[in-house]
Amino acid sequence: MRFSALTLLRSAFNGQTAYPQQWRKAEPRQCYDIVIIGGGGHGLATAYYLAKEHGITNVAVVEKGWIGGGNTGRNTTIIRSNYLFDESAALYDHALQLWRNLSQDLNYNVMFSPRGVLMLAHTVHDIQSIKRHVHANRLNGIDNHWLSRQQVAEFCPGLNMSRDARYPIVGAALQRSGGTARHDAVAWGYARAASARGVDIIENCMVTGIRRGADGAVTGVETSRGFIGAGKIGVVTAGRSSQVMAMADVRLPIESYPLQALVSEPTKPVLDCVVMSNTVHGYVSQSDKGELVIGAGSDAYAGYGQAGSAHVTAQAVEAVCELFPQFARMRMLRNWGGIVDLTPDRSPIIGATPVPGLYANCGWGTGGFKATPGSGHVFAHILATGKPHPIAAPFSLDRFVSGRLINEAAAAAVAH
Repeated sequence: MRFSALTLLRSAFNGQTAYPQQWRKAEPRQCYDIVIIGGGGHGLATAYYLAKEHGITNVAVVEKGWIGGGNTGRNTTIIRSNYLFDESAALYDHALQLWRNLSQDLNYNVMFSPRGVLMLAHTVHDIQSIKRHVHANRLNGIDNHWLSRQQVAEFCPGLNMSRDARYPIVGAALQRSGGTARHDAVAWGYARAASARGVDIIENCMVTGIRRGADGAVTGVETSRGFIGAGKIGVVTAGRSSQVMAMADVRLPIESYPLQALVSEPTKPVLDCVVMSNTVHGYVSQSDKGELVIGAGSDAYAGYGQAGSAHVTAQAVEAVCELFPQFARMRMLRNWGGIVDLTPDRSPIIGATPVPGLYANCGWGTGGFKATPGSGHVFAHILATGKPHPIAAPFSLDRFVSGRLINEAAAAAVAH
């Protein structure tokens, strides 16, 4: 079924009961050209672009749980491309350009909302650092502008602009083309579109091993539902990447940390942009359901716990209430943690590994969701052709040997 206004009108007359299953519940076949481990947004986007851009449809996406049950459903949905270095700016802006028309491309409403991303400055250091980002972005043709204190107050009236605040707001950078999207709709849209092009999406299928031949090349994956042969394997498992790669004796320069987030009870529209502050360490937006979506920091220790730490949540709430004192009256609805994969330079790894036929797409840290379309697009290119996409070439694994690092440690805009 193709979604349209006419489809909605027709379905209104039958109680909205005519919608088919959104993607096929595929059973694993004996062998595929490519197996993608990980059914999150990046893995599903990779499968979709393999089918759409390269005509490769003998592809399986294997997911240990349900589609979108990992980090795709555990993030704060922020989209932006205002990264400092040329390589990062190119990669994230490639993703942002794909976000613009993604709903039309997938024929699925991902609810992309370019409402603007405001990064606050509170100190002289903030001003210097943020203006450096603004100038670097504009040299790369990326939308980013410096706002004075008065302009910040006009753009986001709810902010606490008192000069008596602990950290008074003195200005901000604004990327008007940035915003948010609906995370689960992104996963569902890619799954539906990939399945429609012939990709098998296999849920509840945990990978327990990676099998290699006598020449060292991959031959397939051992799973909880049996062995699945594969000519190539793409690993797109975020915080679990180091564990999956260890099955093929590949050691990645990655550490995994729980990253906290929470949402408030729903309320009427009060915030029509994304607000971020490194100095007070918090960021907040409002979802289409009316919830305040609040991003916190990561735990100070490596781990895989998704429950969330109380002190980290408390710090995030304090920060947001400092920026918006009126939010102190809101009640929190739920909090959670997602497992982020951090590289030493806080930039992703995209490309081949030392094992023939095994490819990695990981290390996105706190920036994974915003990169979803671009990540899938460039990763599909290397899986299909064996050669890195020009945008992704600087993010190869061997940069940790050559020393050509892309240090985006400050790009999160909060101190992760």
